[in-house]
Amino acid sequence: MAAEEINKPPSLPPYPEMILSAIEALNEASGCNKTSISKYIESKYGDLPAGHTALLSHHLNRMKDTGELVFWKNNYMKPDPNAPPRRGRGRPPKPKDPLSPGSDLPPARPRGRPPKDPNAPPKPVKPKAATGGSGKPRGRPRKMARPTGGITTGTATTTSAAPMTAGSGRPRGRPPKVKAATMTEVSVQN
Repeated sequence: MAAEEINKPPSLPPYPEMILSAIEALNEASGCNKTSISKYIESKYGDLPAGHTALLSHHLNRMKDTGELVFWKNNYMKPDPNAPPRRGRGRPPKPKDPLSPGSDLPPARPRGRPPKDPNAPPKPVKPKAATGGSGKPRGRPRKMARPTGGITTGTATTTSAAPMTAGSGRPRGRPPKVKAATMTEVSVQN
């Protein structure tokens, strides 16, 4: 604030006065935007400090926050005392419950997990139940070993890794590739 007063020439009135006079002089129904306010101030007062746009933005925001100006649809205007307060988009804030003057506030709990009490007795260890409900072990089942050896001729005893389905006598999935056991010679007769 002291830097603003040092940089301003002594002939200029304070920025809030200049802003309010610009809004009154322009007298637009929907309010005035920042550029029209700035152009009016430049044309009326001429010799402005180097950081005029930053100062104007700062004072417009401050006046908006204090309620001296109303900001609606990118325009600034004087607040109408009879108009209901305009609300922005989104959900309205919850009303705060006022506390009675005689009531004391409980101390605020710190964030995070409370520290362990060093004087507290240790908790007894609970034995884990052997059966966890369904009787099956938890997680993904272990990978079964691949069958060794090739296709055997004779009886249909297969030691396959894939489980057999109840309806058919074949394992699930694609059948294994059949290797040619012996090649027979074809004799060519002349």
